[in-house]
Amino acid sequence: MKQLPEKPLFSRTTQAIFYNEHPQPIQNMLDYDWLCRKKNPSIIAVVNPNHGGFHKCFFGGQEIILPVYKSIVEAINKHPEADVFVNFASYRSAFETSKQAILSKTIRTVAITAEGMRENETRELIRLADSRNKWLIGPATVGAIRPGDFKIGNTGGTIENIIESRLYRKGSVAVVAVSGGMSNELYHVISENTDGVYEGIAIGGDKFPGSTLLENILRLAKEPGVKMLVTLGEIGGTAEYEVVAALKKKHITKPVVAWVIGTVASLFPTEVQFGHAGARSGVNLESAQAKNTALKQSGAFVPKSYNDLGLLIKKVFQNKVQSAKNYQEPEKTNYQMPPLDFTEAVKNGVVRKASSITSSISDDRGEEFLINKTPLDAYLEKPLGHLINALWFKGLLNKTGEQFLELCLKLAADHGPAVATTHNAIVTARAGKDLVSSLISGLATIGPRHGGAIDVAAQWIFSQANKNTPPQDFVSSMKVKGELIMGIGHRTKSVQNPDHRVTVLKKFAKKNLKQIKYLDYALAVETETLKKKNNLILNVDGAIAAVFLDILKGTPLDNDQIFELLKMEIFNALFVLSRSIGIIGHIIDQKRLGTDLYRHAADDILYL
Repeated sequence: MKQLPEKPLFSRTTQAIFYNEHPQPIQNMLDYDWLCRKKNPSIIAVVNPNHGGFHKCFFGGQEIILPVYKSIVEAINKHPEADVFVNFASYRSAFETSKQAILSKTIRTVAITAEGMRENETRELIRLADSRNKWLIGPATVGAIRPGDFKIGNTGGTIENIIESRLYRKGSVAVVAVSGGMSNELYHVISENTDGVYEGIAIGGDKFPGSTLLENILRLAKEPGVKMLVTLGEIGGTAEYEVVAALKKKHITKPVVAWVIGTVASLFPTEVQFGHAGARSGVNLESAQAKNTALKQSGAFVPKSYNDLGLLIKKVFQNKVQSAKNYQEPEKTNYQMPPLDFTEAVKNGVVRKASSITSSISDDRGEEFLINKTPLDAYLEKPLGHLINALWFKGLLNKTGEQFLELCLKLAADHGPAVATTHNAIVTARAGKDLVSSLISGLATIGPRHGGAIDVAAQWIFSQANKNTPPQDFVSSMKVKGELIMGIGHRTKSVQNPDHRVTVLKKFAKKNLKQIKYLDYALAVETETLKKKNNLILNVDGAIAAVFLDILKGTPLDNDQIFELLKMEIFNALFVLSRSIGIIGHIIDQKRLGTDLYRHAADDILYL
């Protein structure tokens, strides 16, 4: 028999170190602290072997941070006041982490929630803990709770169940159970039939628990505040017979109500393995019936069936505890509800908040990602233009419009390494910068003189064509103002050497569109500008702008709505999206070639 602790395992000032950064059980513990009106959180530090820093959580309505350490040793050294180690490690690392806590000077109690730990590892931990007078709870435990003072992890269930079971204040009944799930039910039964739970512990269902039923019964029985004990064993093993022997020897003098679950096993013709590793029907000695009989014969109060457990607990409490001359009903204390998490409050419809972002094109909240209210899968077998149409225009473009989008992506994707967008990206990539930085460097050169001219070209084509301004008058007015006509003019192309991309766009428009009002107007302006110089041709920016306007005119959009799209720079967006493809290609090309840092040739610079 291990040495019993000199003082209770938990108190109102208990501080714990929590291993493995699991947000929900951490928050559950802090919410319980708040519920019990404690001044400080019971968790003082968190250990996460993958990173240090801090863990954000709530204490009541206030957001707080808990320090996070990468090692158990560091956490323990920094917080010697912590004497409980709550271990939420997986079964793979539960042994080593628990061992470190046991070997420390300051940790007194270690709770292990992991299921599936190797039996030889558990037995080694038990040996170490006993040799150093440490207390083990688990493995495979939901933990323990000392009402009003401290709880481990998810013990007691939800806040609503904790309140319903009055686990926010001490009663007179100590509870020791094997099963965590059953312990929660038992707490509620006790709250209905007695003055409440003094302390409850689930030792875990493994064959070798860190601390046994008897050890915990003896530990709790010596506390003056405990007037009665309730224990819940289960089929398999012989732990309950240790309680039987202790009762017969009068080592336990306070009333004990006991029940061993698993009586149903007698109805099965063969041996059955239940949920816990130690809960296995086999020899008659380990049956629930045999152990219940032995407990009753040793002086424990044992009901006829589990259905009668609550009634028996009530009867024993009234006759053995409440009727005693020295009985004093535990002090009644009130609780304070932790605020609802915002997401939970929204879900329950008890709070409302204006949203910070509005989105009308996609929704990722459900099981399927929706684009324009349509599942993503519906777009996978259709052309890319269909997806762009949905995201940019909410599906207003027809099939011809979608084909135009794809055509523009191809025509404007690349125009060689000499143009500003590509040149800048190449120089940046050769300076050793990453892909995203190089891409941004190239895109930053898009503007009125390169690429960005599509928007400006669309604006004058749209306004002048709608006003029916004679092309000659428009060209003359621009000359008087000294302004360039965006979308007109090319450095290397001329009427004798036309831009093939413009030829393709004109053919597409004449073949697929019934009306080409804006393209015709742009070409009429080109006729006037060519009278001045043979390279003042409609360039690809102007052609895209004109044809796109004709396509938009074929949608339900009116002129005001089309003008709104112009102000949104939707025309430039086509060039940005398209040219990004080519820029990325050149960046990858430079990295593949392993080119050195770029330096401009001196003979290509005029030094003044």
